Amino acid sequence: MTDQAGNEVVVTLRLGEDTAWALAQFVKRVGWSEFRALAVDDAEAGRIRAAVDALQRALGEVGVAPR
Repeated sequence: MTDQAGNEVVVTLRLGEDTAWALAQFVKRVGWSEFRALAVDDAEAGRIRAAVDALQRALGEVGVAPR
């Protein structure tokens, strides 16, 4: 993931299978209302959304993608 300034952060995470599936379920269910409620403004909520979307894609790439 690269931010608007072109900076990139790489996160490596090890999770047990049950924990990974629970996280995948959470990122599938969480939405804009939660992002916006916890953010200072719409711009930050959008960045949170982008980060959660990246996490969901990464989980899917390793086969953890609930329907």
